[in-house]
Amino acid sequence: MADAADLDQFRQSIAEALPCANVPTLLLLLYQFTGDDYWLKPPFSPIKSRWDDNDSGGLSEPLQSEVRAAALDAIVAWRAGRPIAKPDLSSDELIRMLTTSEAEAIPHEYGEMMVHKLKKYAGATPPPVNLPAGFKILIIGAGMSGVATAIRLKQAGVPYIQIEKQDRAGGVWHSHHYPGCGVDTPGHLYSYTFAGGNWTKFFPLQDELDGYFNRVAREFGVEESIRYGTECLVTRYDEESKTWKSRVRYPDGSEETIETNIVISAVGGFTTPKWPNIPGLHDFDGPVVHTSKWDPSVELDGKRVAVIGNGASAMQIVPATADRVSEMTIFQRSHQWAAPFPKLRMPVPEPVRLLLNQVPHYEWLYRLRLSWIFDSQVHDALQKDPEWPHPDRSVNAINDSHRANYTAYIESQLAERPDLIAKVVPGYPPFGKRMLLDNGWYKTLLKPHVKLVDSAAERIEGRKVIAKSGEAYEADVLIVASGYDISRFLLPVNVVGRGGKSVREAWNDNDCKAYLGTVIAGFPNFFMLYGPNTALGHGGSFIFTVESQIDYVLSTLRQMGERKLAEVECRLDVYETYNETIQAMHRGMIWSHEGMSTYFRNDQGRIVTNSPWRLIDYWNMTKEANLDDYVVKELDEGADEGASERARA
Repeated sequence: MADAADLDQFRQSIAEALPCANVPTLLLLLYQFTGDDYWLKPPFSPIKSRWDDNDSGGLSEPLQSEVRAAALDAIVAWRAGRPIAKPDLSSDELIRMLTTSEAEAIPHEYGEMMVHKLKKYAGATPPPVNLPAGFKILIIGAGMSGVATAIRLKQAGVPYIQIEKQDRAGGVWHSHHYPGCGVDTPGHLYSYTFAGGNWTKFFPLQDELDGYFNRVAREFGVEESIRYGTECLVTRYDEESKTWKSRVRYPDGSEETIETNIVISAVGGFTTPKWPNIPGLHDFDGPVVHTSKWDPSVELDGKRVAVIGNGASAMQIVPATADRVSEMTIFQRSHQWAAPFPKLRMPVPEPVRLLLNQVPHYEWLYRLRLSWIFDSQVHDALQKDPEWPHPDRSVNAINDSHRANYTAYIESQLAERPDLIAKVVPGYPPFGKRMLLDNGWYKTLLKPHVKLVDSAAERIEGRKVIAKSGEAYEADVLIVASGYDISRFLLPVNVVGRGGKSVREAWNDNDCKAYLGTVIAGFPNFFMLYGPNTALGHGGSFIFTVESQIDYVLSTLRQMGERKLAEVECRLDVYETYNETIQAMHRGMIWSHEGMSTYFRNDQGRIVTNSPWRLIDYWNMTKEANLDDYVVKELDEGADEGASERARA
């Protein structure tokens, strides 16, 4: 219990924060802290917001003031020692609370998952995993997925070795440095469930994201054990010993083979840049820099800059650099949908950061709201309606309403330039490609020294970029914003499974498949995070998907220990049936729409990146592993004794 002076100071700091706090979240907090239904009924029912997390709730100023005043009293009373009226919210209560807060019906099936998230926010750790003595696991990578894996394995008491080819953790957020680089998911959602971010911006930039993952690794005690500057060259399954033998290269160039029972790949997907096939590209008479390999020494100030591409990285780097250059020419291969998000690049007010830090229940409820707002609620808009009369522009009535809203937004941003409106509004349905965020993109296109070329670059001659339309444009610097080779999963590591077959052979290079995006038939005791068909094309935080995969891996390991299993391998029929199922789902979804090209599809026309599942479906499938889906082999008693001897030695 705080003393009087501390309590007065606390009250003052919370009073300073509440005018900027999210009112719908405060209503949830008031219900939890007081147990009073008064805060979940009219006139305090929020009004639905179209674009953001609805800070005012659409309530009148007098009502907002009443909510904030009551919240101040409730929070200070809690700090003074008053017990929380409802410390353990049930799934039914959470559904009722969120239905009120979001001003829309939340399906009851989401209740259990919401309880699960709240428990993890509050610090719940995984149950212990007891594996045979000497049992070892190799984690390849220490980015977002690898750090989370190491933390959860450590909490479950599982020994592991972790390698990372970079000089520190952070993955893509450590390696990427181009101007404007940041996340297009709200930071308070793009955080581990077990570790909040205390972000300075609602949508954090690269340096803060890099710092977050390294800080979490340090605070949870896994950073010091990571072997940095260590690259896995090949990992090969030995059928006789039932172990993986991984050849790694250390910073000094020396190599070693590490033998482990399990390999968990956390190499990610945004690792290999995809260069466009443009004749003369690498002979350009000036600096050529890909956004994934940004060179800060390249001079942009006062230069004529050409940008190849208009996707996610282009929409970040163009607004961030346009005011530095004398001319900017953007070559647009295809049109893109970009949604408005008022809080993009906005700082989180310092008093609100204090509120999030000092009142964890407010943070947890705020994050829970975000997880619905940016979750799978657009899933219905992605389903093809075979009776829909306008398949050229949308796939169903809901999708058509999205199209109308996004088109109206673009028209409002470019009202003074009708010619630009015609150039940027896509002909394909919204969400057909990755939905982007308007980071000042449309306003940048209005600048007099910025030119959008509605044509791809066809060839480059000297310092001239010639568009497919035949027009030529002079440039001093060429920025390539063409994205990554993300349809060829596991590209950074040569993975060789049963029978000496590599994963590239098993997948015919880029026809990537996995059961639950996590395991591959023919590759025993091998797990991958961010595997095929796990990317979220319909919103949500990918971190939650990865954590669901980690829970699945832990469940598998726990059962291996309990049943004394040496080997688990996904059954071929389970593997094939699952992949046939998700492709059948995709055929009924927007990403198979014929009116567009997308990196979601591979050369065979299969959707290999995106998940067709709602997050609730994927969570239900991964929260507990069913070993009936696997061919399992028990641990040989002699081998177990040998492992124990090696461990003692």
